[in-house]
Amino acid sequence: MTTALPLTGREIRLRTAPDGLPRPEHFTVSATPLPSRPGPGHVLVRNQHFLVFPGLRTLIGGEAAGVPLPPLRPGDALFGPAVGEVVAAGDGSALRPGDAVLHLLGWREYAVVAAADCTPLGERLPAPVDHLSQGSSAYGALTRLAELAPGETVFITGAAGAVGSLAGQIARLLGAGRVIGSTGSPAKAERLRTELGYDAVVLRGAPASVAEQLADAAPEGIDVTLDLVGGEQLTAAVGASRPGARIALVGALSGQFSPDGDGGSAPASVDTFRLVNQGITLRGYRGADHPDAADEWKDRFGAWLRAGAIRFPYTRIAGMDRAPEALQGLFDGRHFGAVVVEL
Repeated sequence: MTTALPLTGREIRLRTAPDGLPRPEHFTVSATPLPSRPGPGHVLVRNQHFLVFPGLRTLIGGEAAGVPLPPLRPGDALFGPAVGEVVAAGDGSALRPGDAVLHLLGWREYAVVAAADCTPLGERLPAPVDHLSQGSSAYGALTRLAELAPGETVFITGAAGAVGSLAGQIARLLGAGRVIGSTGSPAKAERLRTELGYDAVVLRGAPASVAEQLADAAPEGIDVTLDLVGGEQLTAAVGASRPGARIALVGALSGQFSPDGDGGSAPASVDTFRLVNQGITLRGYRGADHPDAADEWKDRFGAWLRAGAIRFPYTRIAGMDRAPEALQGLFDGRHFGAVVVEL
């Protein structure tokens, strides 16, 4: 018996361009027609989970120059990493109904995707949702740029986010002697210490400055910084760095979470004299420059998950209608770990 394919599917579109941070009123849920059968080389995927990620601010804000993703204009459907099940396959596709895949057309119930743009999930990770983890960039930055050595002290900014909540665990598994994180929430700081094993947490907005707290948390200095935020926290990291320290830049959340600007810049004051005098390196991490890192990460992540050595922290949001609210919650700092919408 052949199951009839849906005639329409719902998707979330940008309704109007926001002035500042996007809010739920800037989005709309629309029904869109689906093909009776995918075209050659394409598949129809029923999405099961998709990721809510801060880079959408940059794409919506129109400052996407140099970003390897297209900008989002009013009327466009949102997109992002998603996992789902193939329900129909066009001619010439190696995928078949029932296959579980990862692709970039989230924010919709059903996606028509080129088979070549789908990655079969396989058995490398225990659960489909694990494929939405954002640990690959943290792993790549710590192993390729920072070349973290056993016993070193690591500082991770934005430690309670999608990348940071994995980065501290990864640093420990790679042999870090002391792991320090930063966050803006006392409740998150407690979870970082008790659930994820951070040795100390710098609290943004506390009476003491980030630099003062970092000096107390690492009196002998920082060897490696994984910076996801920029701004004041990057400034403090440079000031606390030991001779020969390595700073890997992975994100720019201070710009993407700011109500000012369009999410495409994150200025920071950096003491270049200290960089030179202390021999500190500061480099940006791009996954495309290290294509082997993602594959290596997936193997190690799967092994660590099965051994119970690592956790994938994420906030589960039930139902696509709540996705715009989940995005607002991301900008407001309400979530811990990654934010995943479950359909």
